[in-house]
Amino acid sequence: MTKGGKETRVLVLADPRAGTAAQALGIAERLGVPFEVLPLEWGAGARIPWPWPSLLGLTPAARARVRAAGKPDLVIAAGRRAAPVARWFGRRGARLVQAMRPGFGASAFDLLVLPRHDEAGEGQNVITILGATHRLSPARLAKGREAWAAELGALPGPRIAMLVGGAVKGEPMSEAAIRAMAEGAIALAGQGDGPGSIMATTSRRTGEAATKLLADALAAAPLGGYRLFRWGDAGPNPYDGFLAWADAIVVTGESVSMLSEAVAAGVPVFIAPAGGGRRHARLVQGLIEAGRARMLGSAEGLPAPLPPLDESGRVATQIITRGWLG
Repeated sequence: MTKGGKETRVLVLADPRAGTAAQALGIAERLGVPFEVLPLEWGAGARIPWPWPSLLGLTPAARARVRAAGKPDLVIAAGRRAAPVARWFGRRGARLVQAMRPGFGASAFDLLVLPRHDEAGEGQNVITILGATHRLSPARLAKGREAWAAELGALPGPRIAMLVGGAVKGEPMSEAAIRAMAEGAIALAGQGDGPGSIMATTSRRTGEAATKLLADALAAAPLGGYRLFRWGDAGPNPYDGFLAWADAIVVTGESVSMLSEAVAAGVPVFIAPAGGGRRHARLVQGLIEAGRARMLGSAEGLPAPLPPLDESGRVATQIITRGWLG
């Protein structure tokens, strides 16, 4: 799209933490226009909550990249550390979209995308969302379904995806918790006319001990088949395929990103307790109250699927409707 006779220039500030960057990228990818990605790198100054527009949290190399980026029309950022950098562009005329709390200077942003579980306040520039924005769009799910059709489509249904998190603040997932999660998922896989299947993926925080317990439980279960992708396994990651082919999803409750992606798949979601703080507890409760999820073991059988929760698309629609792309 054009702005004043020229193409609207969209710039994404990409935090080096993948989960944070995904919240900004997930919005940009839904706009339907080209965008640039500017990788950020944090120096020692990033620990300081800068109350004004500043590049002092960046490494010298990242600072130079920012200065060389010129004057974009729209900047999309995520996370407190990126907020002062976004505001630096704002002083140079850019419209600013910020996912997650910015710390200081909330009024400087044209749109704040704040999750309800962070107990966001109200404001003319605030849109509250359930969960977090992410990159698992309907188009990406469709691609995942097509890419993994030969392997995952051959598994008998119901197919239950397991998204396994792990350690919270250094405390590993307990043996009892991983066993209960596996048993619950296996029980759901048995809700069809014959034995169904499990598609399980672990994360960086799961750990070797919990992964082995999960692998042993799946190997011993009366399933029609299973696929386990361990964190760090070689080869293509089937995560998108698992969500696209799932008839239901079982997810640990300590990961905002996994919970948000699970409810975007348009299938029943069951949450396995796995620790986490008050923010995670509020998100879990919010998803349950919205009818988007239920606790694992709280119901028999597989509920009817729901329309996917598409908060990234909703935010993108707000940006387009406001005419910020020209």
